[in-house]
Amino acid sequence: MGELQDKRFVLGVTGGIAAYKACELARLLGKAGARIDVVMTEAATRFVAPLTFQALTGRPVLTSLWEAAQDNGMAHIDLSRGADAVIVAPATADFLAKLANGLADDLLANLCLARDCPLLVAPAMNRQMWENPATQRNVVQLAADGVAILGPASGEQACGEVGAGRMLEAQEIFAALVAILQPKLLAGKRVVLTAGPTFEALDPVRGLTNSSSGKMGFALARACAEAGAATTLVAGPVSLPTPAGVRRIDVQSALQMRDAVLANLDALPADIFIAVAAVADYRPAAPAEHKIKKGAAALTLELAANPDILAEVAERPGAPFCVGFAAESRNLAEYAEGKRQAKHLPLVVGNLVRDGLGGDSNAVTLFDAAGTHPLAPGDKLTVARAIVRHIAKMMNAHD
Repeated sequence: MGELQDKRFVLGVTGGIAAYKACELARLLGKAGARIDVVMTEAATRFVAPLTFQALTGRPVLTSLWEAAQDNGMAHIDLSRGADAVIVAPATADFLAKLANGLADDLLANLCLARDCPLLVAPAMNRQMWENPATQRNVVQLAADGVAILGPASGEQACGEVGAGRMLEAQEIFAALVAILQPKLLAGKRVVLTAGPTFEALDPVRGLTNSSSGKMGFALARACAEAGAATTLVAGPVSLPTPAGVRRIDVQSALQMRDAVLANLDALPADIFIAVAAVADYRPAAPAEHKIKKGAAALTLELAANPDILAEVAERPGAPFCVGFAAESRNLAEYAEGKRQAKHLPLVVGNLVRDGLGGDSNAVTLFDAAGTHPLAPGDKLTVARAIVRHIAKMMNAHD
């Protein structure tokens, strides 16, 4: 079943070169199980033919207030009734101006006014049009009216100039739409979490690390942000895109991760701390200043213990709601529950290494004072959202 199964959206397309990206957005929405009604302005049909969207959605494309397909002549009302959201992509400077001033001289502008569902717009225009004070005033007004502004991005534009005004990519708009539709279970909460491995330098070119990909931690950061939390992610050395709405701090070593976590907790207390990172238990006691050259048949390393970041946070006065992770190769229940009790944690998320480390999916069990709660296996974002639901439930029960 798709991520947006049984959802219904109105996709508005206005007259800009970025209209071609709306084709990919329509495809992604349909692939996720949604039903899409496409509404095009007359100018939009100069860039992409309506037949293209009809082929992608399997639905008729509407372009006029006077569509014969609407027997009652009320397309501007009927289309938005029962829709989960209206998304306008691309949204030109002209269309943003219409929305900000309540103008309704075509079908798309009419249904944006006559709606009772969320409205999202993805601006796309020349950089000077975007930077123009009039456009900026309109964007501020739309945001104040509750319209979600997605982008724009910066980069090379069709006109050959470089700057802000590029429409976000279809995948980015899709992710933002999914996020907006998630229940805001952590609204008003502040979350700090760690993700990825750490890298403990042995010399300037070598180090000790592990095979953690960071995917579970990044998925949890996204899920927390989707749930309405102000989310700070302290990330070890991974090459993953930062989830939308997440503040990211990059570190290398366990000591750097500890310092970043404590600095954030000292600056502004967090409600929740989630220790997802696979922090190295040990580091070289005395890293070499220069590259260690091959010579002896064996090399002896002296290791020093790294700090236990989770235990240190859990022991702080007024500690946040602390969630630990336990990735084990065997005896999961014994080790995960033992970790929870030893560190006095309300919740530990446990999994066997073979089920999740480094991959795109995971199978986890939650351990809390009430017992064990296996979650259905799935992709890491789906699992992350389930973990967030459990955290919110526990916090609500505590309140």
